Parts: sequence; C-alpha cells; structure tokens
Amino acid sequence: MQNSLFDLQNRYARLSEAGDPLERLNAVIDWEMFRPILSSIDPTERKSAAGRKPICRVLMFKMLILQRLHNLSDERLQYQVSDRLSFMRFLGLELAGNVPDARTVWAFREALKQHQLTDALFERLNQALAALGVELKSGPIIDATFVPVPIQRNGRETNAIIKADAVPIGRGKTPAKLAQKDCDASWAKKGGQKHYGYKNHINIDKDTKLITAAVCSAANIHDSQVLDAVLHDETTGGKKVWADSAYRLPLSRTGTKPQWKPTREPDS
Repeated sequence: MQNSLFDLQNRYARLSEAGDPLERLNAVIDWEMFRPILSSIDPTERKSAAGRKPICRVLMFKMLILQRLHNLSDERLQYQVSDRLSFMRFLGLELAGNVPDARTVWAFREALKQHQLTDALFERLNQALAALGVELKSGPIIDATFVPVPIQRNGRETNAIIKADAVPIGRGKTPAKLAQKDCDASWAKKGGQKHYGYKNHINIDKDTKLITAAVCSAANIHDSQVLDAVLHDETTGGKKVWADSAYRLPLSRTGTKPQWKPTREPDS
C-alpha cells in the first residue's frame, strides 16, 4: 500500500506531540542568519548554471549540529538522516530528497576549519539564544566521544612517516590518491578497547543541553590538551565544570582550580 501525504503529516504530528526538540529549535532559530558567514566558503561566483549545484551550506551546518548533538560519525550521520523523520524535518528534506553523503560532510567540516568559521558560527548561535533570553551559564559539561572512520591499512614505514606529520612519497606524487587517504586519524586505547579515528570534544550547557563549543582532534590526543579550547571562562559559562578526570589540569586559565565533578553525576 502506497503512503499518502496525509500519512506523512500524521507521523510528523505524532513527533510534535511527543515534544520533538529539533522542531522547537527550528521554531526559535532563524538559520538564514548563518548564511552570510557560510558564504565565505565559496567566494567565487558560478560562471553558469551548468553542472551540479552546490549543496545548501545552511543545511550542511545543521547536519553538523545533529552530528554533535548525537555523537555520530560521518557514516552514521548519513544513515540517521536517511532513516529518521525528525532529522529530515529539521533539515527540511523531503522523503525523496538527496541526503549528503559522509564524504560531503567531511569536506564541509574541513572547509569550516580551513576558513576558521567554527567559532564565528557558534558565537552567532549563542548571540541568537541570548536574544531569546536563553542563558548558557548553568555550568559546562565537557566530554569527548570517539568518532570511528575506516581503518587505513598501511605498512609500518608508511605509519611512521604519517606519525612524523609527513606525507608518504607515493601519495604526494599522486594528488588523487592522497585525497582518498586520511592522514589525520589515529589509534587510541580506552577501557581495553582500541579505537581508530577522531574525538569530538564538546562543551554543553548543563541546563539547556545546548553545545557552546566543539573541537575535533585525532583519537590519540589526550583530553587535557583540548580543555583550553572548549572551556569558557566563569563569566561566560558558569563556575562549576562537569567533566571526567581525563580533563583535569593543575590550573585553569584563570589560575584557579575548577570544581570538577564526574560527567554523569546528577546535580545535587
């Protein structure tokens, strides 16, 4: 039996009745305000309408927000957007619409890093929330999640070259081959399990559960080395910090020891 438009509307209505948080986020945020910032990724104008049109940059930015909210790898993000109606509605995608694949997500994230736009985008988001009366000062929850990527089957010599932050000669001579190889991912071991890929380090406001800062690192980078990049000062993010012991440093940037609590400890 073929589904009708009314069937889809009924399913959306049930999501709304259940309190879809993504629908509420869409209702209070004007995502078009991010387009001027994102436009700097493509500074040159298209000479003609021929060829494949670029994917909407605002849609890609919203995909990264979904990825960080749910701690998804690029491959799992592609799958979840294709599978979940709440994700499709948040992005404005139709059931028959094309979902950006994992490589497109990776390329977009790298473009943001190259143009140093990540901080500007989150600052703009925080300003918009502040204008709505949403304060992000209840205290940050800082945590890291492994993001797995396809394992690179390299020899010992190649791995040694990559660890030295160099490019293997064979890859350097072939740009097309180099583009298919991930030289930034790394191995890490935690809880007796090995992980290959990256880490997403995020700062989430305790009460609103909104992400206020995010940094991606190789999996082997210790959490404490990223703390300074995601931790706000007390006047911006609040005095208490919820984080596991891996983020503990002798002194914070303000010269005082933060009040550390385990990440999942309930507020007393």
